[in-house]
Amino acid sequence: MAQHQFQTEVSRLLHLIIHSLYSNREIFLRELVSNASDALDKLKYLTVADDAYKTISFDPRIDISFHKETDNPQVSTLTISDNGIGMNEADLIESLGTIARSGTRAFLEKLTTDAKKDSNLIGQFGVGFYSAFMVADRIEVISRKAGEDAAWKWTSDGKDSFDIESAQRDAQGTTVILYLNEDGQEYANRWSVENIIKRYSNHVAFPIYLTYDEKEYDDKGKEKGSKTKTDRINSGTALWRRAKSELKEEDYHEFYKQLGHDTEPPLFYIHTKAEGTLEYSTLFYIPQKAPFDMYNMDYKPGVKLYVKRVFITDDDKELMPTWLRFVRGVIDSEDLPLNVSREILQQNKILLNIKNASVKKLLGEFKTLADIAASGSEDAKKKWETFIGQFNRPLKEGLYQDFANREALQELVRFKSTQAEGWTSFADYVSRMKEDQKYIYYITGGDEKTLRASPLLEAYTAKGIEVLIMDDEIDDIIIPTLYSYRKETPGADGKSEARTWDLKAVNRSGADEELGEKKDKQAEKEIKPVIEKIKKALGDRVKDVKLSRRLHDSPSCIVADENDPSIQMAQMLKAMGQTEMPDIKPILEINGDHPIVVHLKNTEDEDRIADVAGVLFDQALLVEGAKLKDPADFVKRLNRLLAK
Repeated sequence: MAQHQFQTEVSRLLHLIIHSLYSNREIFLRELVSNASDALDKLKYLTVADDAYKTISFDPRIDISFHKETDNPQVSTLTISDNGIGMNEADLIESLGTIARSGTRAFLEKLTTDAKKDSNLIGQFGVGFYSAFMVADRIEVISRKAGEDAAWKWTSDGKDSFDIESAQRDAQGTTVILYLNEDGQEYANRWSVENIIKRYSNHVAFPIYLTYDEKEYDDKGKEKGSKTKTDRINSGTALWRRAKSELKEEDYHEFYKQLGHDTEPPLFYIHTKAEGTLEYSTLFYIPQKAPFDMYNMDYKPGVKLYVKRVFITDDDKELMPTWLRFVRGVIDSEDLPLNVSREILQQNKILLNIKNASVKKLLGEFKTLADIAASGSEDAKKKWETFIGQFNRPLKEGLYQDFANREALQELVRFKSTQAEGWTSFADYVSRMKEDQKYIYYITGGDEKTLRASPLLEAYTAKGIEVLIMDDEIDDIIIPTLYSYRKETPGADGKSEARTWDLKAVNRSGADEELGEKKDKQAEKEIKPVIEKIKKALGDRVKDVKLSRRLHDSPSCIVADENDPSIQMAQMLKAMGQTEMPDIKPILEINGDHPIVVHLKNTEDEDRIADVAGVLFDQALLVEGAKLKDPADFVKRLNRLLAK
């Protein structure tokens, strides 16, 4: 037996691995199974590519078993064995002595006193094997290298040293025996092992077998003994890595139900295999219904990360942008290190490139579905309407969050319209615009029915100008940040040219200037005394009172100043907890031709003027879906006017 001393820093390093690298102990089994899978991958390649190994009998498999001492059930072992490439004495020193390499000293020089930062550094090193010391007091590794006769045993308690001695093994491969500590006793259990394998390693490409003792009972239910059974506990196939031609739709649907814990099939799926500078596979699903927690701050991410078919995480919100949190699926990279930590994932350029490519792929598929639906395909139309009905809002969030993909998202988001049924896109709108129209007009507010009845639309309706109805509460936040819509259109010479249309809210004070209505100076002069009366009556309830050029039938309406948030925006911000907001005062516009306003020209009764002004203002608020600060005062004023 030869004893090899670890470097003096090893105790410190192992302490960090055990206490900082992994968030839960069960990860050790994933690491050991991954090592076994790698060993099988290497030998599988050699049996095909190297004549020296083609004669080796090779039926790749991973075997797991556990044993409890009859006299002392607290003394237990867990064994993971493979028939892969195996290791000789030099390999054991080199591979399992990773932490004793010269690079370890350079690594340790980077360590700080910040455990979180230190764990990030550890995640960059291939030290997953040592995570087994979280559950074991001692580890034995018995291995025989393919093509050699000698076998060797590596033993360590993970403290000061490891021993290597000769051993016996019938064939090539590696056996890892864990002598479980108190924390590790739970893993000497069939159900624990099976659940961990199904969660983390179900799609490892080689079969994983579990051997256990099953109790037997007689006809009266009395235990009569036990028999040893061996069951395969993984599916052994990574569906997302198989060729599309090999898969049927039911294969995709069954995998989705398992992945997404959904009883319904997905709305559609997107399967991609990328080769070249980066090698990765992705399989994304779009559910038929939005996840129940989609609008919770602590939503559960829907995409799992694998590295070479080995599960890494399903709880990393960095794998997809938040506006795509409804997507379910898998990313499997060939280039990421298996032991990459969550913090390193957030900074990893490989994953960032995969993420960016995946987002563009998803956006492209969404656009394709929209185009096919627009072409008249009933099936695509049904899917698209379901998709936009469920996920229009998070797509709008993307307009605000994802500047790099804003143009693509502008082609996808949909709105209601004053001139079309169903959903309308910006592209649909500009295709119907009048030749001399400069702007895309829209109105935001509480609900569709209220917005369609808004007096603000009267002049636009009279002139046949389309207005987009934006009744989602986040529209007031997102749409003003867009400023404009840009689209490539065919030019006169046949070449495409980019055109841009600014977006203009009709509930802003300056919007009516573009309606083509000329100011009537005489009318303004005649109405000025009435405006002064209303201003005096309303006082600081309004920012200003103006003669409107947009009202035809209604006596009054309210608009926001160009630089102020709308009433709906202010209400939403208050609901979100912004209690220290300044009091936003709207602008009241009045219809100088309406009988109620005309009546005010001929009265000097200040009480009556105050009542009429108050009702004009409050009813304008109500029509826009705003809440009255003093409903009782509104009712009293209305009753006094009715009584007269």
